[in-house]
Amino acid sequence: MRVASAAAAAPSASPVERYLSALHARFASLDDGAVATYIPELSKADPSWFGICLATLDGHVYEVGDARVPFTIQSVSKPFVYGLALEDRGKAAVLERIGVEPTGEAFNEISLERDSGRPRNPLINAGAIAATSLVAGRSLEDRWARILALFELYSGRQLALDEAVYRSERDTGHRNRAIGHMLRNFGIVREDPEPALDLYFRQCSIDVTCRDLALMAATLAAGGVNPVTRERALSADNVDEVLSVMTTCGMYDYAGEWLYRVGFPAKSGVSGGILAVLPGQFGVGVFSPRLDARGNSVRGVAVCSALSDELELHTLRAPRAALSVVRARLDLRASGSERARSEGEREALARVGHQAVVYQLQGDLTFTGMERVVRQLLAERDDLRFVVLDLERVHEVAAPAAKIMCEILVGAAQQGRAYAFVGLSRQARLARALGETVAEGALSHLAQFAELDAALEWCESELLGKREAAADADELPLAEHETLRGLDRDELRCVLALAQRRELAPRQFVVREGAPADEVFLLVRGRLSVLAAGPDGQQRRLATLSAGTCFGESALVEHGTRSACVRADGPAVCWALPRSALEAASVERPRLMSALLANLLRSSLGVV
Repeated sequence: MRVASAAAAAPSASPVERYLSALHARFASLDDGAVATYIPELSKADPSWFGICLATLDGHVYEVGDARVPFTIQSVSKPFVYGLALEDRGKAAVLERIGVEPTGEAFNEISLERDSGRPRNPLINAGAIAATSLVAGRSLEDRWARILALFELYSGRQLALDEAVYRSERDTGHRNRAIGHMLRNFGIVREDPEPALDLYFRQCSIDVTCRDLALMAATLAAGGVNPVTRERALSADNVDEVLSVMTTCGMYDYAGEWLYRVGFPAKSGVSGGILAVLPGQFGVGVFSPRLDARGNSVRGVAVCSALSDELELHTLRAPRAALSVVRARLDLRASGSERARSEGEREALARVGHQAVVYQLQGDLTFTGMERVVRQLLAERDDLRFVVLDLERVHEVAAPAAKIMCEILVGAAQQGRAYAFVGLSRQARLARALGETVAEGALSHLAQFAELDAALEWCESELLGKREAAADADELPLAEHETLRGLDRDELRCVLALAQRRELAPRQFVVREGAPADEVFLLVRGRLSVLAAGPDGQQRRLATLSAGTCFGESALVEHGTRSACVRADGPAVCWALPRSALEAASVERPRLMSALLANLLRSSLGVV
């Protein structure tokens, strides 16, 4: 996937928007083809018009270029009226009069089956006129009102007829009139064909925009429900039929090569519109009036081909897991690390914990899934400083998704926001793309962790900043340790007299799993790791202890053994309180033990 230059889109824009801007810039100079002239009004279109839109299934629309320029829908109307005919008459009745086979011929060929006279599919002119004749209604105007209302359901807004184009089509549509009367001859159109022809000329002359096409496509992609208004435009039972004929017949005599190269349902129109549907993902609208020899927009075909190739969107690819990509979003106030912290640190994190979030992702990260993740990330609060992406439940990251992620990280680094990854080592494609970005100098550092808890602890440490650095470097006076809070002078002097100072070297063990639990420890400097053997026999970190915390409190309540090991991460100092000495002192000071236990229960980790 190519990325846009800074001039193409603002630095804060979504990578999706920047990518579409890059596509627009890449193909804007593609001047092959010519504007349609066989309908006189269409010849007035500006050949430089060019818009691209992408609409997601939750109603978000990305648009670049001439996305709001009105043009008549022309043949892009055909699959929607075909769907209305299916709704009104039922599949069997419609199949009796209209086939579903591709013709390999131009859109205006008289492609009728030899014996039955049935049009070969509903997306050539003959089939479209037959489909329009099947729309139910009490009168011509009633049927027209239903057709216009249908397109308004799909687009989610009021639409209007372009009277000039309608008159132009009506006055010059002699070939279509001939087709209509041939259909009447074979009994496909069973009444005077003129009302059906008039409706057909009108439906082709409805004004739409590139944005409208994208939302209409997204409505089909969402199973017939408009993603913005949430109104149903087509029953789910008939969406498959409409998308099927779009896949095999939507691009006329280019349909076979389109399916081979691009691989998703689409429909083109001679005014320059192309509507493309990615079922279950999103809808695309492209508008550019220059047409190739087959009547398809030259730039529109180029854009859709690039989307399919660069974003790996061919619908016949092996299916991806249909899971919601974002499993959970948590900030540090809801999900902190297992690190035991002092009361002051806990209070500080309660104030600033919203500045770090965790996104737990799952399933396969394709372009579509990553677009949703990116949109959520870009909508985050301005004071967010740290983002952890947990990839433990992600199966695979597609190449386009990996490139989008690289863009997000580069933009975030420029804005002072840091990202960290959990489980990145299992995602080779993403790890390689990120490594290349670091090597190019676009990123200075890539934070990654084997476990989520380690990433959470990193976020907390970064948020605490100088407070934690000071706690690691400076020794907390034992008398100020929160475990001793509330003791009177005599009780405090007693404890200080009993405490035994322990200076620890890096990686030195304070206690070992299985050893007698006969001391409680108050940490006053440095950090300690709580470790336990996993099922494979390897030591696993359960938690980290900070200055101001305590551990080993089980020594005061039971005469058992240690359930875990505790080891110094670096130089550290702690004080040991022997159980036997405390029990002896509590004989004369009955409140001492209860006060200590209350403080220990409030602040200790309770695992050793």
